[in-house]
Amino acid sequence: MIKRLALTAAFFAAATVPAFAHLDPADNGSFLAGLSHPLFGLDHILVMVAVGLWAAMIGGRALWIVPAAFVGTMAAGYFLSLTGIGLPFVEPMILASVVALGLLVAAAVKLPTAAGALLVGLFALFHGHAHGAELGVAAALPFGIGFAIATAFLHSAGIGLGLALGSGTGLGKTRGRIVARVLGAGTALAGIALALN
Repeated sequence: MIKRLALTAAFFAAATVPAFAHLDPADNGSFLAGLSHPLFGLDHILVMVAVGLWAAMIGGRALWIVPAAFVGTMAAGYFLSLTGIGLPFVEPMILASVVALGLLVAAAVKLPTAAGALLVGLFALFHGHAHGAELGVAAALPFGIGFAIATAFLHSAGIGLGLALGSGTGLGKTRGRIVARVLGAGTALAGIALALN
């Protein structure tokens, strides 16, 4: 089971790395444009996988509550954007989320589940708002459903990776935790690099 989760996580990570452009809804449909949207931005990929990895580090009910809080609050941010309600500092908050979530993983911070859900929800609001601003000619509902599903898949990849890294015993478990923390540090550094570009 753990090996399958790790393979699934690796597949999603490998499938998303080279993607840095968005699908045209006129050619591919609004749902597919939404489904591909989070997979075509490095900032989105890093945050979504980090949320899952961090949820796996916290463990227990956080495995589903933290990612669900992200997806739910992201949908609320999307709705705010569609209704014309603006949020300040959307792009800086998205970049801050990459750095912050990377640091939480790197430091293996274990907040209570409710606090973790609140924190990721704050960042998700800005991610959702950005998705709404990038809607273009796509139909709102299928686009929104598509990016929510893709986000959940990226969270699942992070959870699978986190569970796989923490599943060993003794020295293997210690190495897995070190790898997870290194991935978190790499995420934070990538966020800083994105902010400086």
